[in-house]
Amino acid sequence: ASRRGSPKMAAASAGAADAQARFGHSVKGLLTEKVTSCGTDVIALTKQVLKGSRSAELLGQAARNMVMQEDAILHSEDSLRKMAIITTHLQYQ
Repeated sequence: ASRRGSPKMAAASAGAADAQARFGHSVKGLLTEKVTSCGTDVIALTKQVLKGSRSAELLGQAARNMVMQEDAILHSEDSLRKMAIITTHLQYQ
C-alpha cells in the first residue's frame, strides 16, 4: 500500500511545483505589465508637465508683448490728440 501511495505523492508534489511555477510566471508577467504601464504613465505625465511649463512661458511672453503694445497704443492716442489740436488751430487760420 505504501508503494502505491508514494507515486501519487510524488505526482502531487510535482503538480504542486508545476502550479507554483506557473503562478510565479504569471505573477512575473503581471508585474512586468504593471511596471510597463507605470513607466508609460510617468512618461505621459512628464510630457504634460513640460507642455504646461511651455504654456506658462508662452503666456508670460504674450503678456509682455501686450504691455509693449499697450504703451504703443497710448503713445499713438496721445499723438492723435495732439494732431487734432493742431488741425483745429490750422482750421482757424
